[in-house]
Amino acid sequence: MKQIFNLPNSLTAFRFALVPVLIVLFSIQQTTVVEMAAFCVFMIAALTDLVDGWVARKYELVTILGKLMDPLADKVLVSTALIMLIPLGRMEAWVCLLIITREMIVTGFRGLAASSGIVVAADQLGKYKSNFQYFGLGFLIFPKDLLNLPYQYEIGMVLIYISLILAIWSAIEYFYKLRTIFTNPD
Repeated sequence: MKQIFNLPNSLTAFRFALVPVLIVLFSIQQTTVVEMAAFCVFMIAALTDLVDGWVARKYELVTILGKLMDPLADKVLVSTALIMLIPLGRMEAWVCLLIITREMIVTGFRGLAASSGIVVAADQLGKYKSNFQYFGLGFLIFPKDLLNLPYQYEIGMVLIYISLILAIWSAIEYFYKLRTIFTNPD
């Protein structure tokens, strides 16, 4: 029996714990220092997503709790960043709504599957989607005045649009893979 309180699950919990910090940083007066702090917190949280899965697989610490909570932590982190960027004029609300709606639907699919005894881990397409989201959000969160990167926010939004396409595509794949739980009366 694997321990629930292992390094990968602790990293997932840490990602959840960074979300309120990110909310506070987005909620206060935006200065270069605050934006840089928000960027650092977001990137640390995003990196825990890469590390926790790698550690879990490498050291055979994969748990059912981790399979369920890791994607949820990712969704909470990404949703927080998306929503908090709207009032700053860096995110379009409709894009945020579509991404979050997709995340709720896929989480619902996973929950339904789990109630049928099926645990669905993130697939490769979902991982690509997450990476595009992380990089896109990184561009949108990073202080614009710090490096004077031309088209910084535009690059961020292109990456977010790509992640949106991948998100919709992967949701369709989840539905297809789990179609039997919708048609099976048991």
